[in-house]
Amino acid sequence: MAVPKKRTSTSKKRIRKNIWKKKGYWTALKAFSLGESLSTGNSKSFLYSKQISNKSLE
Repeated sequence: MAVPKKRTSTSKKRIRKNIWKKKGYWTALKAFSLGESLSTGNSKSFLYSKQISNKSLE
C-alpha cells in the first residue's frame, strides 16, 4: 500500500529552487555571450558562414 512521503522542509525546497534558477542564469549568460561574440565577429567556437553585405562593398 502506498504511503505518503514526509513533507520537505521549506529551507531544502528553497535551496533546490535556487540551484534550479542559477542553472538557468548561467545558461542565459552563455547564450548572451555567444550571441555577442557572433555579432562582433570574434567567435572562435561557433562555425557559421559569413555573408558579405552589398553596403560594405560600396
